[in-house]
Amino acid sequence: MTSRSKICSALAAMTLLGSVQMAAAEDELTVAYFLEWPMPFQYAKVKGPYDEALGVPVKLVSFDTGTAMSAAMASGDVQIAVSQGVPPFVVATSAGQDLKLTDVAVSYSDNDNCVVAEALEIEKGNAKELEGKKVGVPIGTAAHFGFLEQMKHFNVDITTMEIVDMAPADGAAAFAQGNLDMVCGWGGALRRMKEHGNVLLTGAEKEELGILVFDAITAPADFVSENPDMMAKFLKVTADANAKWNAGGDKAEMLAVIAKDAGMDPADAEASLATFTFPSTEEALSDKWLGGNVQSFMLGVANVFLEAGSIPSALETYETTVDAGPLTAAAQ
Repeated sequence: MTSRSKICSALAAMTLLGSVQMAAAEDELTVAYFLEWPMPFQYAKVKGPYDEALGVPVKLVSFDTGTAMSAAMASGDVQIAVSQGVPPFVVATSAGQDLKLTDVAVSYSDNDNCVVAEALEIEKGNAKELEGKKVGVPIGTAAHFGFLEQMKHFNVDITTMEIVDMAPADGAAAFAQGNLDMVCGWGGALRRMKEHGNVLLTGAEKEELGILVFDAITAPADFVSENPDMMAKFLKVTADANAKWNAGGDKAEMLAVIAKDAGMDPADAEASLATFTFPSTEEALSDKWLGGNVQSFMLGVANVFLEAGSIPSALETYETTVDAGPLTAAAQ
């Protein structure tokens, strides 16, 4: 199955599941997250502020990709996704799934990238030689978007490439075994990928080209509208955890808890966190993020996917997919 047919099949499934009505989370709140993706909110999850503020237990369920998070929210199995990549969010909403982007979870240009096998000796000066090569990419994710934009920058014809849809952990394993020429991913998987190859562009170089990499806190529109107070409280606790981490005074204590919850060695978790930026509530509400730039960026992402044939259609605007109401309430 081609990458286009795979993503179209996923879109069709999510559209069908999107008809399922979300019920209010009365007894438990289920939150999607990534393993090996350490974030301050995990400290709050372990220590109990979420349960106390929301009045219900908060359960975290791990996923491999943001597209899987979309499907879980469509089926009603998950009420909130923390750190869902913007590209999978765009893919889902472009297909008609009614999701809302409510906050910026993390910005991480250096923690999402593509790696070329060291044996090929391909760098940015001779990136054109990637044509005809085999690449492992988690389709419909931030890594997929970054891959498309980098190949466009280097004028690499992706129609000549064999693109395989692979979750980052699976891609890292295949790359280590020599079964891929190039692989894309994030977090711990990206760190393992780099043991066997090199990146073409650094995070700063990608940002200079306009390739932003950030995740969002997303939720089904029904859940947000039916549980505005719960959503605002969730974002407030999350923001407080981010502020505690950003302040720096409690990092040692927080790191140990976060690393364990993320399934990581503390040193590896610290290395990942060093590449993360957690915007404050005020920053997230500014024009740089939810105040307008996020909406414009999502339209750009959709157009890139549309041009690449990865999605059948795009929305005219993504302004309606952003709901800053809960975050505004949290800030107050």
